Amino acid sequence: MAAEECNTAPDMQRRRLLQLGLGAGALLAIAGGGVALFQPGWEDHKLTARGRAVMAGVARAVLDGSLPSAAPAREQALAAHLARVQGTIAGLPGHAQKELSLLLSLLGSAPGRVALAGLSTDWSEASVPEIQAALKQMRDSSLAMRQQAFLALRELTNASYYADPSTWALLGYPGPNPL
Repeated sequence: MAAEECNTAPDMQRRRLLQLGLGAGALLAIAGGGVALFQPGWEDHKLTARGRAVMAGVARAVLDGSLPSAAPAREQALAAHLARVQGTIAGLPGHAQKELSLLLSLLGSAPGRVALAGLSTDWSEASVPEIQAALKQMRDSSLAMRQQAFLALRELTNASYYADPSTWALLGYPGPNPL
C-alpha cells in the first residue's frame, strides 16, 4: 500500500501542476486578449507606441553588433529600422497583421512580457543582454507558441534591417549583380 501511495502522489502533483498551468494560461489569454483590444501593437497601418517599444527592444538585441555604436547614430538607425518594419508589416496580409498586433500587444504588457518572454523589465529599460536572454528562452522553449513568437520577431527584424542597402556593407555583401 505504501508503494501505491508513492506512485499516486507524483501523479497527483503532476495533475495539479497541469491544472494550474492550464488555468494560468487561460487567465493570461483572457487578460492578454482584453489588453490587446484596448492597446493593440499595430493600428491604422502603423506600429503603436507599445508595438514600437517591443520592436525597438528586439532590434537592439537581435542587431547587436550591427547597429552603430555611437548613441546618436544608433538611435537614428533604430528609427529608420522601425520605419522599415512598419513598411514590412503593412505588406503582410490582414490576418498576419492582426496576429502580429496581438503578439506585440501581449509582449508590450507586463503580464504578457513576463509570461511569453520571461522578461521582467520593460523593453525600453531592459539591457541588451537581458533581452537576448529572454529571446533565447523563447527560442529554446518547449512551447511552440513561444518559439513561433521568437521566430516572427527575429525574422521581421532581420528582414526589415537587411533589406536596406546601407546595411549590406556590414555583411560584406556588395549588392546584387548588375545584369
